[in-house]
Amino acid sequence: MLNQRIVVKIGTSTLAHPTGLLNLRRVEGLCRVLSDLKNAGHELILVSSGAIGMGMGKLSLHQRPEDTPGKQAAAAVGQCELMYTYDKAFSEYNHTVAQILLTAADVNHPDRFANFRNTMGRLLELKALPIINENDTVATEELGIGDNDTLAAIVAVSLEADLLVLLSDIDGLYTADPHTHPDAALIREIPVLTQEILALAGGAGSHLGTGGMATKLHAAQICMDAGCDMVIANGADPTLLYEAAAGRSAGSRFCGKRG
Repeated sequence: MLNQRIVVKIGTSTLAHPTGLLNLRRVEGLCRVLSDLKNAGHELILVSSGAIGMGMGKLSLHQRPEDTPGKQAAAAVGQCELMYTYDKAFSEYNHTVAQILLTAADVNHPDRFANFRNTMGRLLELKALPIINENDTVATEELGIGDNDTLAAIVAVSLEADLLVLLSDIDGLYTADPHTHPDAALIREIPVLTQEILALAGGAGSHLGTGGMATKLHAAQICMDAGCDMVIANGADPTLLYEAAAGRSAGSRFCGKRG
Protein backbone atom coordinates (compact mmCIF):
# COMPACT_ATOMS: atom_id res chain seq x y z
CA MET A 1 0.00 0.00 0.00
CA LEU A 2 1.59 3.22 -1.14
CA ASN A 3 1.56 6.39 0.94
CA GLN A 4 1.50 4.26 4.06
CA ARG A 5 2.78 6.17 7.10
CA ILE A 6 5.42 4.15 8.91
CA VAL A 7 7.33 4.90 12.09
CA VAL A 8 10.62 3.01 12.41
CA LYS A 9 12.47 2.82 15.71
CA ILE A 10 16.05 1.63 15.85
CA GLY A 11 17.73 0.72 19.12
CA THR A 12 21.21 1.46 20.37
CA SER A 13 22.27 -2.18 20.23
CA THR A 14 21.42 -2.20 16.52
CA LEU A 15 23.11 1.10 15.72
CA ALA A 16 26.35 0.56 17.59
CA HIS A 17 29.01 -2.04 18.13
CA PRO A 18 29.46 -3.28 21.73
CA THR A 19 32.21 -0.66 22.00
CA GLY A 20 29.57 2.05 21.64
CA LEU A 21 31.03 3.17 18.33
CA LEU A 22 28.78 3.36 15.29
CA ASN A 23 28.15 0.24 13.21
CA LEU A 24 28.67 1.98 9.88
CA ARG A 25 27.58 -0.93 7.68
CA ARG A 26 24.34 -1.30 9.63
CA VAL A 27 23.50 2.42 9.51
CA GLU A 28 24.29 2.72 5.80
CA GLY A 29 22.06 -0.26 5.03
CA LEU A 30 19.23 1.16 7.11
CA CYS A 31 19.39 4.57 5.44
CA ARG A 32 19.43 2.99 1.99
CA VAL A 33 16.29 0.95 2.68
CA LEU A 34 14.46 3.87 4.32
CA SER A 35 15.35 6.09 1.36
CA ASP A 36 14.03 3.47 -1.05
CA LEU A 37 10.76 3.18 0.88
CA LYS A 38 10.39 6.96 0.74
CA ASN A 39 11.06 6.87 -2.99
CA ALA A 40 8.25 4.30 -3.29
CA GLY A 41 5.80 6.76 -1.73
CA HIS A 42 5.78 5.86 1.95
CA GLU A 43 5.81 8.55 4.64
CA LEU A 44 8.54 7.72 7.13
CA ILE A 45 9.43 8.87 10.63
CA LEU A 46 12.56 7.52 12.30
CA VAL A 47 12.80 7.26 16.08
CA SER A 48 16.47 6.73 16.79
CA SER A 49 18.16 5.75 20.00
CA GLY A 50 21.92 5.89 20.24
CA ALA A 51 22.86 9.34 21.53
CA ILE A 52 24.14 8.16 24.91
CA GLY A 53 25.76 5.06 23.43
CA MET A 54 27.53 7.07 20.75
CA GLY A 55 28.56 9.67 23.29
CA MET A 56 30.11 6.89 25.34
CA GLY A 57 32.22 5.92 22.36
CA LYS A 58 33.25 9.49 21.60
CA LEU A 59 34.16 10.10 25.23
CA SER A 60 35.96 6.73 25.58
CA LEU A 61 33.63 5.63 28.38
CA HIS A 62 33.66 1.88 28.92
CA GLN A 63 30.29 1.66 30.63
CA ARG A 64 27.04 3.60 30.56
CA PRO A 65 27.10 6.45 33.11
CA GLU A 66 24.88 5.81 36.11
CA ASP A 67 24.51 9.44 37.22
CA THR A 68 22.11 11.77 35.44
CA PRO A 69 24.70 14.49 34.55
CA GLY A 70 26.93 11.78 33.07
CA LYS A 71 24.11 10.44 30.91
CA GLN A 72 23.19 13.95 29.80
CA ALA A 73 26.79 14.79 28.93
CA ALA A 74 27.14 11.61 26.87
CA ALA A 75 23.85 12.38 25.11
CA ALA A 76 24.95 15.94 24.29
CA VAL A 77 28.10 14.64 22.60
CA GLY A 78 26.45 11.64 20.96
CA GLN A 79 23.42 13.47 19.52
CA CYS A 80 25.71 15.64 17.39
CA GLU A 81 27.45 12.59 15.97
CA LEU A 82 24.16 10.78 15.41
CA MET A 83 22.52 13.55 13.40
CA TYR A 84 25.69 14.26 11.44
CA THR A 85 25.79 10.60 10.42
CA TYR A 86 22.11 10.51 9.40
CA ASP A 87 22.33 13.80 7.50
CA LYS A 88 25.33 12.57 5.55
CA ALA A 89 23.82 9.16 4.80
CA PHE A 90 20.39 10.37 3.70
CA SER A 91 21.86 13.23 1.64
CA GLU A 92 23.45 10.62 -0.62
CA TYR A 93 19.91 9.60 -1.60
CA ASN A 94 18.64 13.21 -1.87
CA HIS A 95 16.52 13.10 1.28
CA THR A 96 16.43 15.89 3.85
CA VAL A 97 16.35 15.03 7.54
CA ALA A 98 14.95 17.02 10.45
CA GLN A 99 15.82 16.62 14.13
CA ILE A 100 13.12 16.58 16.81
CA LEU A 101 14.05 16.11 20.47
CA LEU A 102 11.15 15.47 22.84
CA THR A 103 10.55 15.25 26.56
CA ALA A 104 7.54 13.97 28.48
CA ALA A 105 6.40 17.58 28.92
CA ASP A 106 6.13 17.98 25.15
CA VAL A 107 3.84 14.97 25.00
CA ASN A 108 1.77 15.68 28.11
CA HIS A 109 1.18 19.45 27.67
CA PRO A 110 -1.72 19.99 25.21
CA ASP A 111 -0.30 23.13 23.56
CA ARG A 112 3.21 21.73 23.16
CA PHE A 113 1.82 18.45 21.90
CA ALA A 114 -0.30 20.29 19.31
CA ASN A 115 2.79 22.21 18.20
CA PHE A 116 4.65 18.92 17.79
CA ARG A 117 1.87 17.44 15.67
CA ASN A 118 1.66 20.57 13.51
CA THR A 119 5.41 20.64 12.94
CA MET A 120 5.49 16.95 12.07
CA GLY A 121 2.61 17.37 9.65
CA ARG A 122 4.38 20.17 7.83
CA LEU A 123 7.69 18.29 7.70
CA LEU A 124 5.95 15.31 6.09
CA GLU A 125 4.20 17.63 3.62
CA LEU A 126 7.63 18.99 2.71
CA LYS A 127 8.89 15.41 2.15
CA ALA A 128 11.45 15.67 4.95
CA LEU A 129 12.39 12.66 7.05
CA PRO A 130 11.89 13.53 10.74
CA ILE A 131 14.34 11.86 13.14
CA ILE A 132 13.07 11.81 16.72
CA ASN A 133 14.82 11.06 19.99
CA GLU A 134 14.07 11.80 23.60
CA ASN A 135 15.91 14.93 24.71
CA ASP A 136 18.30 13.09 27.01
CA THR A 137 20.34 16.24 27.68
CA VAL A 138 17.52 17.71 29.78
CA ALA A 139 15.17 14.79 30.54
CA THR A 140 15.56 12.98 33.85
CA GLU A 141 14.15 9.66 34.98
CA GLU A 142 11.42 11.50 36.86
CA LEU A 143 10.47 13.73 33.92
CA GLY A 144 11.40 11.63 30.91
CA ILE A 145 9.41 9.22 28.77
CA GLY A 146 11.94 6.57 29.76
CA ASP A 147 12.57 4.53 26.64
CA ASN A 148 12.32 4.98 22.89
CA ASP A 149 10.03 1.98 22.38
CA THR A 150 7.34 3.84 24.30
CA LEU A 151 8.26 7.12 22.59
CA ALA A 152 7.95 5.47 19.17
CA ALA A 153 4.51 4.09 20.05
CA ILE A 154 3.35 7.52 21.25
CA VAL A 155 4.64 9.10 18.03
CA ALA A 156 2.97 6.43 15.86
CA VAL A 157 -0.40 6.81 17.55
CA SER A 158 -0.19 10.61 17.69
CA LEU A 159 0.51 10.84 13.95
CA GLU A 160 -2.05 8.15 13.06
CA ALA A 161 0.61 5.95 11.52
CA ASP A 162 -0.35 2.69 9.85
CA LEU A 163 2.62 0.77 11.19
CA LEU A 164 5.36 0.93 13.81
CA VAL A 165 8.47 -1.19 13.29
CA LEU A 166 10.83 -1.72 16.22
CA LEU A 167 14.24 -2.78 14.91
CA SER A 168 16.12 -4.59 17.65
CA ASP A 169 18.84 -7.20 18.16
CA ILE A 170 16.30 -10.03 18.31
CA ASP A 171 14.10 -11.56 15.59
CA GLY A 172 10.88 -10.94 17.50
CA LEU A 173 8.89 -12.36 20.41
CA TYR A 174 9.70 -15.98 21.28
CA THR A 175 7.85 -18.56 23.34
CA ALA A 176 10.89 -18.47 25.69
CA ASP A 177 14.25 -16.73 25.93
CA PRO A 178 16.10 -18.02 22.82
CA HIS A 179 19.45 -17.38 24.49
CA THR A 180 18.73 -19.99 27.13
CA HIS A 181 16.08 -22.15 25.41
CA PRO A 182 17.30 -23.44 22.01
CA ASP A 183 13.85 -24.86 21.25
CA ALA A 184 12.12 -21.48 21.66
CA ALA A 185 9.83 -20.67 18.72
CA LEU A 186 9.28 -17.26 17.13
CA ILE A 187 5.68 -16.04 17.45
CA ARG A 188 4.84 -14.60 14.04
CA GLU A 189 1.47 -12.96 14.78
CA ILE A 190 -0.03 -11.69 18.03
CA PRO A 191 -3.69 -10.65 17.65
CA VAL A 192 -4.21 -10.03 21.39
CA LEU A 193 -1.84 -9.29 24.26
CA THR A 194 -2.81 -11.99 26.72
CA GLN A 195 -1.31 -12.43 30.18
CA GLU A 196 0.64 -15.38 28.78
CA ILE A 197 2.18 -13.16 26.11
CA LEU A 198 3.00 -10.42 28.61
CA ALA A 199 4.69 -12.98 30.84
CA LEU A 200 7.22 -13.71 28.08
CA ALA A 201 8.90 -10.32 28.56
CA GLY A 202 12.39 -10.57 30.01
CA GLY A 203 14.66 -7.97 31.58
CA ALA A 204 16.54 -5.00 30.14
CA GLY A 205 18.44 -5.11 26.88
CA SER A 206 22.10 -4.43 26.19
CA HIS A 207 24.44 -2.41 28.40
CA LEU A 208 24.28 0.42 25.84
CA GLY A 209 20.52 0.89 25.81
CA THR A 210 17.50 0.94 28.12
CA GLY A 211 15.04 -1.25 26.24
CA GLY A 212 13.96 -4.86 26.61
CA MET A 213 11.01 -7.00 25.62
CA ALA A 214 8.88 -5.51 28.41
CA THR A 215 9.11 -2.02 26.90
CA LYS A 216 8.34 -3.45 23.45
CA LEU A 217 5.19 -5.16 24.69
CA HIS A 218 4.16 -1.91 26.39
CA ALA A 219 4.64 -0.15 23.04
CA ALA A 220 2.61 -2.88 21.35
CA GLN A 221 -0.27 -2.32 23.76
CA ILE A 222 -0.31 1.42 22.99
CA CYS A 223 -0.33 0.76 19.25
CA MET A 224 -2.84 -2.10 19.25
CA ASP A 225 -5.34 -0.14 21.35
CA ALA A 226 -5.18 2.65 18.76
CA GLY A 227 -5.57 0.34 15.75
CA CYS A 228 -1.94 0.57 14.64
CA ASP A 229 0.04 -2.55 13.75
CA MET A 230 3.48 -3.03 15.28
CA VAL A 231 6.32 -5.29 14.19
CA ILE A 232 9.43 -6.36 16.10
CA ALA A 233 12.18 -7.33 13.64
CA ASN A 234 15.92 -7.84 13.66
CA GLY A 235 17.74 -4.63 12.73
CA ALA A 236 20.72 -6.63 11.48
CA ASP A 237 18.73 -7.04 8.25
CA PRO A 238 17.17 -3.66 7.33
CA THR A 239 15.58 -5.23 4.21
CA LEU A 240 12.99 -6.75 6.57
CA LEU A 241 11.41 -3.28 6.44
CA TYR A 242 10.25 -4.09 2.90
CA GLU A 243 8.45 -7.18 4.18
CA ALA A 244 6.93 -5.34 7.14
CA ALA A 245 5.68 -2.48 4.95
CA ALA A 246 4.07 -4.98 2.57
CA GLY A 247 2.33 -6.81 5.41
CA ARG A 248 4.40 -9.93 4.94
CA SER A 249 6.16 -11.97 7.59
CA ALA A 250 9.01 -10.03 9.20
CA GLY A 251 9.62 -10.91 12.83
CA SER A 252 6.59 -10.66 15.13
CA ARG A 253 3.52 -8.62 14.10
CA PHE A 254 1.14 -7.27 16.74
CA CYS A 255 -2.22 -6.61 15.12
CA GLY A 256 -3.98 -3.33 15.88
CA LYS A 257 -7.63 -3.43 16.88
CA ARG A 258 -9.94 -2.83 13.95
CA GLY A 259 -13.33 -1.15 14.13
